[in-house]
Amino acid sequence: MRDYAKTVSTVSRAHFDPNSIRAFQFTYRSLQPDGLVRLGYALDDIEFEETLQLPAPTAESPAVDGLLDLLHWVAGISYFKAAIPSHMVCETGAPPAAAERLLSALYSEGLGEFAVVNGLSQLPHPQFPRGIDNDPQPDSERRLERVLVPVGGGKDSAVAVEIARRSGLDVTLFSVGDALPISATANISALPRHLITRTLDPRLLELNARGAMNGHIPITAIVSCVALLTAATQGLDAVLMANERSASAGNLVWNGVEVNHQFSKSRRAEQLLADAVAEIPGAPLIFSVLRPASELAIARAFASLDQYHQVFTSCNRVFQLNADERLGSWCGDCDKCRFVYLVLAPFMQPRQLADIFGADLLQDPDQYEGFALLTATGGDKPFECVGEVSESLAAIALLSRHPDWRDHLNVTRLAAEVLSQRPVSDEDLEAYFALSDDHDVPDALIGPVREVLRA
Repeated sequence: MRDYAKTVSTVSRAHFDPNSIRAFQFTYRSLQPDGLVRLGYALDDIEFEETLQLPAPTAESPAVDGLLDLLHWVAGISYFKAAIPSHMVCETGAPPAAAERLLSALYSEGLGEFAVVNGLSQLPHPQFPRGIDNDPQPDSERRLERVLVPVGGGKDSAVAVEIARRSGLDVTLFSVGDALPISATANISALPRHLITRTLDPRLLELNARGAMNGHIPITAIVSCVALLTAATQGLDAVLMANERSASAGNLVWNGVEVNHQFSKSRRAEQLLADAVAEIPGAPLIFSVLRPASELAIARAFASLDQYHQVFTSCNRVFQLNADERLGSWCGDCDKCRFVYLVLAPFMQPRQLADIFGADLLQDPDQYEGFALLTATGGDKPFECVGEVSESLAAIALLSRHPDWRDHLNVTRLAAEVLSQRPVSDEDLEAYFALSDDHDVPDALIGPVREVLRA
C-alpha cells in the first residue's frame, strides 16, 4: 500500500514543472467483487489512483480482464495530460495491435484541442509498447438480446433510448454520474439504470493548481470503456452509443492537422474502439445507433419526444466538476445552448423553446455573433459539441422560410448577412434528413432507427 499522505505532501510543497517528468506509468488495475474498480498511474514518482464504482458483477465473462485493461489505458489520459511525457510504461501488460492504434489516436488526435489551447508546438505523440496480438472476434457470431444505453441527459441520448425501446430488446440505461438531466431522463424513460460513480484522484487537481497542463480530453472514449466493462460484468450483449455523423467534422486546421473537439465521438474513433474491443474474446459489441443521422435529423426526432422536453439539458455548465459552479439548467448564453436552440427551432414553436431555455435566444441581439460563429462566420467553429458548419447554415435556411421564425431578429440578420453569402439549396436540406450508410448498426436495429428518425 503506497503512502498517500507522503505523495500529497510532496505535490503540495513545490511548483510542478511538466517538463521535468520523464515517463507516464500504468501501474495497476483491479476489479473487486463489489464492483469497485481501482486504476493506478504515475508520473515518475507522483502516484495516482482513480476509482469507479460499478454494480457488483452478476455474470462471468472472459472479456472482463481485457476490458479492464482497455479502460485502464484509455482513462489514463486524464493524468497523462498533466505533463504529456513521450515515454509510456505499461506495468500491467502492453496493448495488442488494435488497442495500440486506438491509444495512439486518443493520446494524440484526441488531445488536439488540448494542444491548441495550451499553445503546444505539435500534437502529443507518446509511444506505447506493443503487446501480444489477438485475433479479432467475428461479429456475426454475437447475439443481440440485452443492451446497455449510456444516457448523458441531452437530446441525442433520449433519441437513442427511444430507438432501443422500439427495438424490442431488453434495455438497461447507464450513466457515469447522476446530474439532474441524467436522472430526470432516466426517470421519464422508466427503464432500469446502472449508475456509475467515477472519482478522480485529488492529486490531479493539486497538480493543476501548481502548474500542470490541463484541458479537454476525449471523455466519450472513457465513458465508452466504462460502459463496456459494465455490460460485460452484467451479462449484456452490446453498448448502444448516441454519437451522430456530424461529430466527425473538425473545428479547425492547426499546423496541418484537423482538430476536432468531438474526436472520441467521431466515426474514426468509433471504428478504432470497435477494432480494439474485437480483440477481446467475449466482449460486448459497441456501436452508435445515431451514426447514420445528422444533428438536424436527430433534432427533428427529438422535437416529437415531448416527454423529455422539460428535463433534458445539453449545456455543459450543468456538468461542471466543481459543484459550486454547476447550474441547474440551460445557461442560455453558450455555444452549446445556441446550437441546440438553432437546430430544434425549425421543428418547434418559439413559445416551446422559450419555456425550455428561459428566453427566446433568436430575439436577443446579444446572441447574434454567437449564432454566426456556429457557421464559422467571424472565426472558427467553437470548441464545443456542435454540428457541422453547413448544418447550422441549413438550420438558418429552414428558419428563414418558417412563418413562426423568419421575422425573429437574429434569423432576419443571419439570413441577410450569412445566408446570402452562403446559400443552402433544397437538395442540401434534403441531404441532412437522409441516413448515411457509413455505420455499424446491426440489421436488427435499422428498422427502429428509421422509424424514430422518420427516414
